[in-house]
This record gives sequence, structure tokens and C-alpha cells, in this order.
Amino acid sequence: MTITTKEMSSPTSTKKRDTAVYGKIHSVESFGSVDGPGVRFIIFMQGCNMRCQFCHNPDTWKVNDPNAKVRSSEEMLKEALNYQTYWGKRGGITVSGGEPLLQMDFLIDLFKRAKAAGVNTTLDTCGQPFTFKEPFFSQFKELMHYTDLVLFDIKHIDVKGHQILTGHTNKNILEMADYLSEIGKPVWIRHVLVPHRNDTDEYLAALDKFIKSLHNVDKVEVLPYHTMGAYKWADLGMKYPLEGINPPTKERIENANQLLHTADYKGYLTRKF
Repeated sequence: MTITTKEMSSPTSTKKRDTAVYGKIHSVESFGSVDGPGVRFIIFMQGCNMRCQFCHNPDTWKVNDPNAKVRSSEEMLKEALNYQTYWGKRGGITVSGGEPLLQMDFLIDLFKRAKAAGVNTTLDTCGQPFTFKEPFFSQFKELMHYTDLVLFDIKHIDVKGHQILTGHTNKNILEMADYLSEIGKPVWIRHVLVPHRNDTDEYLAALDKFIKSLHNVDKVEVLPYHTMGAYKWADLGMKYPLEGINPPTKERIENANQLLHTADYKGYLTRKF
């Protein structure tokens, strides 16, 4: 959706002024090495509907946070290209969040410009905004045309457990995963392992079954829950919901990797974009 300067307080996150498209940016990372292949310039978007209990960046939640910077897609690509010499053959740009799918106009324009410049594009998303309804779905299909790789976060395979952990259903999220499989879009599945929430063998086995039903998974990653962002909750005057829950042990992490058969997914080693 296109909005004017006066509409910047609305939940929509981008505006067009002349031919430029603007987005609300939380921060950037110049030399990211874990959010996609190679060395990457990472743009963290402002705004997220999910309320994950383990979130280490709750300061990205509010779309209209006054600390967010309004930047054009052209400006962000120009900044990213300053680091292109470090990317090698596999690096590029990753857009994360927050939730980047809340800023679709910006995202499409940025990735379109990036692909025109020969830059690898990676989308890091939890999929919460996904719907087959219009106008979102047409925009999403266009976005996928300019997206090389999707880092897809599945927080919880169980619908009730997902609701507790994030405040939202996972029905549309799993639908998005199925759709990405149908169109053959390469994905890396990421799963944050949270003790007492989603780390039981039952849940992990169910997640493994779902992932095996997909035909486009190049990599599966278990990301151990950590408490490094707990202080941000306090800074924002919010109670940390996982107080007293420690990160998973090495044994539980290894158990998750075995049950999810993460070692079997090696497509990322040979994938050419």
C-alpha cells in the first residue's frame, strides 16, 4: 500500500514520494555472517505483530516507534553496495526484523533494485502476515520473483503452543511454508529451541514430519534460546515472560538436531543463485 507523509502514523510501513519508496528501519548490520549465505548486509525492519516470549528485540515491535529511521529503498541499496567487495560470490543483502513482510512496498522495491544490480536477496521472516487474500498475495508473489532465499522461522509446530509462545496462530504460517514448497523457493528452516515451550520430543517429531513434507528445504537450523535480550524487556517496562527458564542444555540441543535430522539438509552447500 502507498501512503502519504500524513499517513506515516498508520500501521502500514512504507510511503512513496515521487518514485522513491520509503521504509521504517530499526537498524543495520554491515557484516552479518549467520543470516544467509556468505557475508551479508542486514537490514532490520521496524514493526512486528508477533509477541514471542523469547524475543530478544522487543524494541522492533512498534511500527511507529519514534526511534525508527525512515529510509528509501534506493538509499539502503546504495549503503549496502559500499560493502559489496566483502560479499564474495555468495553474500548479499538480507532483510530481517521485526517482520519485513509488514513493509511490502519497500521490500519489493529494494529487492527489485538489488536484483537489477546483481545482488543476492534473502528474506528473513516468521511468515505471520501471510495470507492468500488480496492485495497481500499478489504483492507476495511479486516479492518472490525478486527473492533468492527465504529464512523461515517456525516458532512452534503445535497451534495451541504457538498461540501461547507468540500470541498468534501458526495456521497461515504453515500455509506459507507449503506455498513456498509449491513454487520451489529455496528456504532455510529455523527453529528457536525453548525449554518448557517447544522442545519436547513430541513437538520436534511433529515438526520433523512437517519439514519432510516440503520439497524446497536446503537447511534446517536449531537456534538455542538465550536470555541476552531480557534486559530490553526491562528497559521497555515489560515483564520478561520466560523469567527463570534457562537456555537448553547441549544434550537437548543435540536431541533436537537428531530429531529434526538437520544433518540431512545439505542443499545450501551447493545451491547456486
